Amino acid sequence: MSAQIEQWDDIRIAYTVAKLGTLSAAAEALNIHHSTVLRRISGLEKKLNTRLFFRHARGYEPTDAGKALLQVAGSINQQLDTLSGRLLGSDEHVEGALMITTVSGMMELFTPWLAEFQQLYPDIRLEVSLDNRKLRLDYGEAHIALRPGPKPSEPDYIVQQLSSMPAGLYASDSYIARFGLPKDINELVTQHRFISGDPKKPIPFIQWIEKNVPQENIVYRAYDVVNGTYAVSEGIGIGGMNQTTYKLRTGLTPVLGPWIDWNTNLWLVTHLMMHRTARVQAFCDFIKQKFSAL
Repeated sequence: MSAQIEQWDDIRIAYTVAKLGTLSAAAEALNIHHSTVLRRISGLEKKLNTRLFFRHARGYEPTDAGKALLQVAGSINQQLDTLSGRLLGSDEHVEGALMITTVSGMMELFTPWLAEFQQLYPDIRLEVSLDNRKLRLDYGEAHIALRPGPKPSEPDYIVQQLSSMPAGLYASDSYIARFGLPKDINELVTQHRFISGDPKKPIPFIQWIEKNVPQENIVYRAYDVVNGTYAVSEGIGIGGMNQTTYKLRTGLTPVLGPWIDWNTNLWLVTHLMMHRTARVQAFCDFIKQKFSAL
């Protein structure tokens, strides 16, 4: 059954190319990567053992075989759109399991939102995986990923930017009472105690600490971002966190103010095969509204 669904999706992609005339226009309309469109069309032609398009300077033009296939595809696509509209219009409840993957450092912000989402959709069963490993949406390991860092580039993934989260260094009231605040960067890196994290992680403030602070001044290393945040709050040392996390807490002071640009992008990621399902769409709309209002 999954192979049949995937083949229909290939046909739908080919239909969109035929309708719009170029790979780039089809990729933009489908919100997938240009290379994915090319790969799926090439794969469909191989499966059918026939050429569907003539490639020329102006774009893609269907062959006779392509026209025959795409005429049927257009009719099926119209019927499916009509059926989808009817189903969505008559479905009063969004229900079923919804598997979300993100990193632990985001949960202080996300957990109240997930509680609110489940109040809106009580028939949704949330399954949240906090995993630094990038779970494979194409293997069904998750339905939605909320990923900080570089933009995901996996084929068939639909990627939307949720936010650009600035970060900084912070000290707790208890730390300041014991050690004071530095007057400049030189005093900061030579005379103060630091909390760092996993040097292998591409987190801007961790990379900065590892590069600029003597190892003997790093008194605590947290291999989980949440652990590091708690360590800062408890006054163990100066450490980094994003500004959203800082605003959710009390008793913290920025160190030297916004003197360096540490921005981390947060991406909302779904898979092409699951993106249009009601529960995935409901969550995507909800989380985008939350970040718009943040």
